[in-house]
Amino acid sequence: MVVASVHSWFYWARLSAVFVSLTAIFAKVGLDGIDSDFATLIRTIVILCAIGWFVYYTGKWRDLASLSSRNWSFLTLSGLATGTSWLCYFRALQIGEAAKVAPVDKFSVVLVALFAVVFLGERPALKDWFGILLVSAGVVFLALKR
Repeated sequence: MVVASVHSWFYWARLSAVFVSLTAIFAKVGLDGIDSDFATLIRTIVILCAIGWFVYYTGKWRDLASLSSRNWSFLTLSGLATGTSWLCYFRALQIGEAAKVAPVDKFSVVLVALFAVVFLGERPALKDWFGILLVSAGVVFLALKR
């Protein structure tokens, strides 16, 4: 068993998984009776306020002019991709089962690995590719109609 400290990426990744799983459950209940795009807007406002407070409170705010054009470009693209992902995710949650939508959404694990190889030059080990293959197989099995 690997013991992770609060300085370990694995510690934070596990916490992320816990909160992402709660996101699906809370969103599915919260979507009852409202449009998924409007719900995404509400979620985004809450996130903006929470993260804004956190960055200010922890003293991590910096002068926006200190960011490079590369920072701005790629963070803007990331924000647009995130927003689009959220709109699609909430729409899928509204019309599908959370227990099916969330795992299919996690096909992003496979895509991140492929994109990291192509665009970042990363080289996952053979055991990593095996795990990625298992995730792919899981998504296919979950997506199959009963």
